[in-house]
Amino acid sequence: MAGASACHSPDPCTDDGEHAVPDAGTTGIPVVDLDALVNGAAEQRAQAVRDVGRACQDWGFFMHDMEGGQPRGAGGSQRSVYGGVRGAVQLTGGGEGGVPGGRADGARARRLRLLRGRRRRPVLAGLLQDVRAIAHPELHCPATPAKLREVATEYAATTRRLLLSLSTAVSEAMRLESCFQILVANRYPPYTAGPGLGLPEHSDHGFLTLLFQNGVDGLQVHHGGRWLLATPLPGAFFVIAGDQLEIVSNGRYKGVLHRAVVGGERARMSMVSMISPCLDTVVKPVPELAADG
Repeated sequence: MAGASACHSPDPCTDDGEHAVPDAGTTGIPVVDLDALVNGAAEQRAQAVRDVGRACQDWGFFMHDMEGGQPRGAGGSQRSVYGGVRGAVQLTGGGEGGVPGGRADGARARRLRLLRGRRRRPVLAGLLQDVRAIAHPELHCPATPAKLREVATEYAATTRRLLLSLSTAVSEAMRLESCFQILVANRYPPYTAGPGLGLPEHSDHGFLTLLFQNGVDGLQVHHGGRWLLATPLPGAFFVIAGDQLEIVSNGRYKGVLHRAVVGGERARMSMVSMISPCLDTVVKPVPELAADG
């Protein structure tokens, strides 16, 4: 990955004094063939379903392995969304003002659930700028720049198809005939004063999340009692299990804690697509798993 990052430096954000492990090759982050899940024959899909289930149970987190590096049709729209997000941030002087949802002060981050028993770490002001869009069932997107709505629509449709395939794989018992989808584009400006915390530790509230980053490291996941740097395969994205999946699976699958660290001369950007049941849905364990206690 290009550019220096806080992830490759001593990490002052850990409570135990340990540094984040530097790459996926040494941490064993699961890799799943999602092309087989979406396009494979029955036997290939069955193996992919087993791999997804094992990854959600052991980690609550994995990266994809799909020919071409991303879902078919997502690459161009994802790059276009990055361009639109950069324009939105520039129009508002850093994410404040005319773009709904744009923030540069870490206010949202401070509301996220933190790991119990760990001291609250300060979020460095100005190190997270985000642009949000409700993508399904209706698109609600910032009006400027004009191109953003078009590319967000395309990207949301592509990632939603994959998220629905994943939701079926991780819980065949839960039929998401309708659902709620959110897109969030995060930008962490360059920060050369040393490593810092851009987004504190939290678990996602939804069912499943897809996260694609622009080649600058910064995502860390909590596994086995320590923080691990999640360095993706070239062009790959991460799949993150959320709190609602933990509830539906009766705790079998875990909503993984993760965070973003910053540091270096390049801005880091991430595209997040999250799927959840409709807002009026009562989320509870499926009966077959609830019977397990």
